Amino acid sequence: MSATPRSPLALAALATVAIPGLDIVATRPPRNPGADFDVVGVLDASRRRWIVRAPRRASAGAALEGEVSLLRQLATAVDGGVLSFDVPRPAGFAPLPEGGRAMVYPQLQGTPLDLASLRPGPGLAAQVGRALASLHELDATVVGEAGLPVYDADSYRRRRLSEVDEAAKTGYVPSALLRRWEHALENVTLWRFRATPVHGDLAAEHVLVAEGDVVAILDWSDARVADPADDLAWLLAAAPEESLDSILEAYSLARTERGDDHLADRAVLAGELALVRWLMYGVRARDGRVIDEAIEMLRQLEEDVADAPPIGHLEPVLAEPIDGEEWSNGEEWNEDDRDDASNVRDSAGHRAGVLVGDDAETGDLSEIRALREERHEPPGPAGGAIRVGDERPARRGDDETPTVHLPPLT
Repeated sequence: MSATPRSPLALAALATVAIPGLDIVATRPPRNPGADFDVVGVLDASRRRWIVRAPRRASAGAALEGEVSLLRQLATAVDGGVLSFDVPRPAGFAPLPEGGRAMVYPQLQGTPLDLASLRPGPGLAAQVGRALASLHELDATVVGEAGLPVYDADSYRRRRLSEVDEAAKTGYVPSALLRRWEHALENVTLWRFRATPVHGDLAAEHVLVAEGDVVAILDWSDARVADPADDLAWLLAAAPEESLDSILEAYSLARTERGDDHLADRAVLAGELALVRWLMYGVRARDGRVIDEAIEMLRQLEEDVADAPPIGHLEPVLAEPIDGEEWSNGEEWNEDDRDDASNVRDSAGHRAGVLVGDDAETGDLSEIRALREERHEPPGPAGGAIRVGDERPARRGDDETPTVHLPPLT
């Protein structure tokens, strides 16, 4: 695949190959360029707008093929009224000299969701919840027939556990976080849910809105049948606190599945494991800046959850008995013995980042440490201060680079 980014003119030329007779008159850069796809918007002589996506790496090319198969299934669901939002609809493909192909599709209406604009009530926040619910109500065969991964609850729990084990081998993850995550992953009570189709890499730039409604969702290369909590983690991490009740209530009312008492707990866990995925993305990409950034984020998370209860833990709430009622030990209720009851806290007591995406092409850890040592930095968390690069790595837009949301932890 192409090691260097393709120019907008080169991508426009691919569009004319993909759609014969297309007369391109202008190009524009994408809203959120990424590391694994070259993306450009083009305008034709009829004032129609198109998006061109060309993979830079073989793994991105494979992900695009799976996405194309799924998009056909999703478009059928949209046309049948099953999904409440639109999806990209490929109009043509152009072969790439190095292998694989570029995809061209009509640009969808709407602008990326502004999370800060979400407000409590029946408006856009509720629409976001309903849109996710409509996705999670799809039949799992839609994803399976596209050749994308399919997990049940236990196999997905074991997958998550293996991710933590792999990250632990790097020596960069604080032991307190490893214990916290392993406790949650080994608590099978948290993992009783029905797996559903999930987007797998939701972020604000992938959700298009117009006139107070969710009108389209982009970038489906990480879709799978897995834990629906994964698609809620980004909202728990980044949406305004006051909007979350409206999002989750609308989501719950639109779902036919009931009784998933630990959905929010697993979403919190997914948010924390986002940092593990970011670390391992850096390891596999042999990107020292990403590794440094992930280490710093993990250190901050360790501090923020130091006094937090375990994920899934519920604080006991003392019920106030009726005057004169006796306790089981025969003693009467005494006002002097009263403890202040408090509401059950959020199980994690904080909001973490969100990052989802499959990994490939594992890098050798000795090479990664050598890369960091060449930059005169310590090889692990115990080696002193870690300098985070001034330039942040490319965030995921229309590609398969993992996406991170890191709002202030509360």
